[in-house]
Amino acid sequence: MGVNLRDIIPDQARQEVELKALRGYVIALDAYNMLYQFLSAIRQPDGTPLKDSQGRITSHLSGLFYRTVNLVEEGLKPVYVFDGKPPEMKRKELEERAARRKEAAEKYLKAKEAGAVEEARKYAQASSELVSDMVEESKRLLDAMGIPWVQAPADGEAQAAFMARRGDAWAAGSQDYDSLLFGSPRLVRNLAITGKRKLPNKDEYVEVKPETIDLNAMLKVLGITREQLIVLGILVGTDFDPGGVKGFGPKTALSFVRSYKDPNKALEVIRAQLTDVDPFKIYEYFLNPPVNQQFKVEFKEPNVDAIKEILVKEHDFSEDRVVKAAERLRKSYRENLRARQSRLDAWFG
Repeated sequence: MGVNLRDIIPDQARQEVELKALRGYVIALDAYNMLYQFLSAIRQPDGTPLKDSQGRITSHLSGLFYRTVNLVEEGLKPVYVFDGKPPEMKRKELEERAARRKEAAEKYLKAKEAGAVEEARKYAQASSELVSDMVEESKRLLDAMGIPWVQAPADGEAQAAFMARRGDAWAAGSQDYDSLLFGSPRLVRNLAITGKRKLPNKDEYVEVKPETIDLNAMLKVLGITREQLIVLGILVGTDFDPGGVKGFGPKTALSFVRSYKDPNKALEVIRAQLTDVDPFKIYEYFLNPPVNQQFKVEFKEPNVDAIKEILVKEHDFSEDRVVKAAERLRKSYRENLRARQSRLDAWFG
């Protein structure tokens, strides 16, 4: 779920933009976050995910392929970052997520049997599960598309933030705000859901645009440091301490960290309230997470035959539609990627 910072991010630090405003920028995308969004959003009206003739779910592949083509066509340079082994501190959060998915799956079946279509779709979305086979075939598809991906040793958002801090990417891309705690200078949200989206339980649609958040501008307006922001996150609740400290929302947590200039003193106070985890360990993890430093970001020309093999022959996608999208991707590669991939810093404007 990630840390909830939405209510305290100042307007001066966030900006709604058109996709074309991100043209030329490398964005390190949280792959699991994106894939989960595709699994959740790309479904039949009753909530059933897209499947091939063998009953295998394909919603994630559909979203990954067509959304990435759209991003590249707009001039973005996406690099997908995959999670590695989660830290032990995250076990409780993962167990709670699994329990929520199981409960949602049970409610989905009941709603579907009752003919409650809207309710069924809501629970179906909440029951989405990303399994290892889906992850591996997503990597295969990205290879066929010529889109680079990076394997993180642990947390994908930590890796994306590291890449942005080091200058290998302009920003991290995710719906969650965790990459800000990990120190990404910028966060781009809504890249998986840009466009018209239906409001829950309403016959209304809204236009969703990408949103950029500048970490330094945010810290300056809030009058805190990144270290204090991490403490704030621990109070509110992160994936490593679900629920945080009782009684603390984003605004009360902001007041608290402002009153403690020394993060260590604040953590001492918090330690008395958190019985299951050590806030100092969480704090240190956000400051110095394990990251992969031996990666290579290289865009390659799409292999249309390999794309067809995966999507058309293996998963029954429409050949005509896949080939047209693949050709758009190849054209975009030749126009936007090939000429300038020798120097990453040339992509920043």
